[in-house]
Amino acid sequence: MPHTAPRLQQIEPFHVMRILAEAQALAAAGHDVIHLEVGEPDFPTPQPVIDAGIAALAQGNTFYTGACGLPALREAIAGFYADRLGVHIDPARIIVTPGASGALQLILALLVGRDDEVLLTDPGYPCNRHLVSLFEGRPINVPVNAANRFQLTPELIAQYSTPRTVATLLASPANPTGAILQQDEIAKLLEVCSQSHQQLIVDEIYQGLVYESAHETALAVSQELFVVNSFSKFFQMTGWRLGWLVAPDWALPELERLAQNLFLAPPTPAQHAALAAFSPETLAILESRRQELRARRNYLCDALDSLGLKLLAQPDGAFYLWLDCSPFAEDAEAFAAGLLQDEAVAITPGRDFGQHGTRQALRIAYSQPLPRLEEAVVRLSRYLQRYCTA
Repeated sequence: MPHTAPRLQQIEPFHVMRILAEAQALAAAGHDVIHLEVGEPDFPTPQPVIDAGIAALAQGNTFYTGACGLPALREAIAGFYADRLGVHIDPARIIVTPGASGALQLILALLVGRDDEVLLTDPGYPCNRHLVSLFEGRPINVPVNAANRFQLTPELIAQYSTPRTVATLLASPANPTGAILQQDEIAKLLEVCSQSHQQLIVDEIYQGLVYESAHETALAVSQELFVVNSFSKFFQMTGWRLGWLVAPDWALPELERLAQNLFLAPPTPAQHAALAAFSPETLAILESRRQELRARRNYLCDALDSLGLKLLAQPDGAFYLWLDCSPFAEDAEAFAAGLLQDEAVAITPGRDFGQHGTRQALRIAYSQPLPRLEEAVVRLSRYLQRYCTA
């Protein structure tokens, strides 16, 4: 075999993509598959954003922008923070990136050297720990559970930090649990990180998709941390591949230099399209869709509970339910595979998200219209009846 870099041994496949491929193969064979596996909104990109993208192409806006993004877009993002969240940010501290993954790559390239450690939750979004490994750092997967609402605590950070710990990475709302952190909690986490001379990185890509509390950002607590956000989830622009980061002043020159070398520039038509994401017309569309997601969440929580599938976490945000299948199965992966083959309902077993308490966990994305969710519950009920008597 040709030589490959040793870092590849630390980067596992993203198993949900295999499930998606199997589900798509079933659909191609004529089966009516209900997709509840992939973390992507089913809503199309709002029309004002599409129109702005088309106009950008027609006007020839296809050349490189600066490495940190269109000045107008950076200003628009800053305006969004000010108008919606009451936080005033210098647009110079905002760097537009190719997706939130691009933002995380910049931050980790800045902070992580060989064998440096980054604390993350287990369970948590798998690509984050793999990005740490990409830069030859060590992801430290900290076990979290219902007792701490599947979020890191100051005590856990203190317990798992070592002299090699350079950063703690957390998400609010979180994937796969939908759990959020309150601002007083973020303040305490930032304090313990500062005491141990490490940086706090807050992934806010589901910011805006919260259902029982006000929209908030960690930047209201302090601007001496790193925040990652995206146009994918709340703004429903997944395929446009656009995100951003907000960084402390001291990090900006190095981050710009990294952006110049890693990406050259974010995609230009997508940036022009994203200017329309903050228009009143677009925000009204997004708010109606947020309410639709809330209704879907409420329906599924009740329906799945009646089937005996219990929530492991309170889903305050994002569009996921993190469920316990232990009353029915010891192996969530086998359970999900059978559900796909027998009833053409695609869900994600907990394996993707870590090792702690994931073997009997399932993630369901409520990214289908209510009638499709109702049909999914009918099929799931039928499957459970057979599964329990098998």
